[in-house]
Amino acid sequence: RGHEIEDPEFRGVHSAGMPASKRRIPVSQPGMADPHQLFDDTSSAQSRGYGAQRAAGGLGYPASSASPQAAFLADPVSNMAMAYGSSLAAHGKELVDKNIDRFIPVTKLKYYFAVDTMYVGKKLGLLVFPYLHQDWEVQYQQDTPVAPRFDVNAPDLYIPAMAFITYILVAGLALGTQDRFSPDLLGLQASSALAWLALEVLAILLSLYLVTINTDLTTIDLVAFLGYKYVGMIGGVLMGLLFGKTGYYLVLGWCCVSIFVFMIRTLRLKILAEAAAEGVPVRGARNQLRMYLTMAVAAAQPLFMYWLTFHLVR
Repeated sequence: RGHEIEDPEFRGVHSAGMPASKRRIPVSQPGMADPHQLFDDTSSAQSRGYGAQRAAGGLGYPASSASPQAAFLADPVSNMAMAYGSSLAAHGKELVDKNIDRFIPVTKLKYYFAVDTMYVGKKLGLLVFPYLHQDWEVQYQQDTPVAPRFDVNAPDLYIPAMAFITYILVAGLALGTQDRFSPDLLGLQASSALAWLALEVLAILLSLYLVTINTDLTTIDLVAFLGYKYVGMIGGVLMGLLFGKTGYYLVLGWCCVSIFVFMIRTLRLKILAEAAAEGVPVRGARNQLRMYLTMAVAAAQPLFMYWLTFHLVR
């Protein structure tokens, strides 16, 4: 531990007959701490380490990598994993962008939502008063139909989508006024309307296939044309809430006739015009089937309008 050193102050006491008393004072050895210090001093080691860092940094801060190459060399595994993850994410995004159009035609959907306030106003007027409209041809620019906001005859999905949502809200309002509202009943109303719409589209596509009609009428066009009937359904239900069944039948009847005329004049350009371009005789058997199909689609709209709304007005 240390060498025992006799304290000279106690020599007289020892010689006077007092008990011998010696105080052991540890003698510091080279490399040991101060024996009078209560705690170990660790600041020297830290100061030495911090001084080394200051010396490396040059300005009192730890040294940092001077370039990305130095960082990569300092930790190559993590940087390589980060680079691989970035390349994998970029490849996945590119793969999704290439294949998303196979399932959801985003580019085509943008065309059907290219509308403005003026177009919406004109289109709603055309749906309610189609009798005075003369030119039903869709305008083209370099073999591509112009955006709906430039042509009131072009089909769109904005009005059908908003009309469907509004129809569900109005149906909930009508059920609430009759104390029959429930989330399940409202969900049934929405699902039944979508189911009937999908059934209509499938039936028309199957009919076009069986009749072998070559037309530029796409599935999205059919959804747009068939979705316009929700506008008249909203008007009928609202008038039924305000004026009873009399107002419901009057407004719904007017809208049913209007949508019938609208569908006839719109679809005949899509179906019968192709027959004229192919040189099919007007009174030919195939052309007669085209006419019957056009009238059947137009006549089905008033039936669905009544079927989906008559129980909402009492």
